[in-house]
Amino acid sequence: MRLLSGHVGLTLVELLVVIALLSLLQSLAVPAFADLASSMRLTAAVNTLVSSLTLARSEAIKRNARTVVCKSSDGVICTKVGGWEQGWLVFHDPNNNVALDSGETVVLRVAALSNGVRLTGNDPLVHYVSFTPLGKPQYMSGAFQAGRLTACPQADRPVPARQIVISSSGRLRTLRTQVDSCP
Repeated sequence: MRLLSGHVGLTLVELLVVIALLSLLQSLAVPAFADLASSMRLTAAVNTLVSSLTLARSEAIKRNARTVVCKSSDGVICTKVGGWEQGWLVFHDPNNNVALDSGETVVLRVAALSNGVRLTGNDPLVHYVSFTPLGKPQYMSGAFQAGRLTACPQADRPVPARQIVISSSGRLRTLRTQVDSCP
């Protein structure tokens, strides 16, 4: 049997180069992964609200009566303070007062979002969205209600955001956008 006379292994310099390359790759991958996770949370929040709005519209058409989506921090009453991220209610509103009264049917309760996403509405949609039996968004006063709900991750810097656009006919669509900050 013949013996080999060489040493097998890595030198200290080779090992340090490998460690340096791995740390460089990790420093590049972690922020990208964080951005991906933030984008997924944002998409999930928008999809939840879009499905709630779609449900409210279809319930209004099916029941032939107004259905309302309103902000609710406790899942019991509508609130006019805070953002949509605190949760919301979808309820049948036959008396057209845009308030959840006793005896009115709650179709859906959505709990607060706990993932650092902010959901805000512009002036027409800041407090509630109400659908008529024709599936059109309408204020309690009878004026049409159209606008945008914006979802963004909380940050004091420019961040990607999503907007839910509600047209005067009740059609919903989502847009990708950028906001300067999302406090």
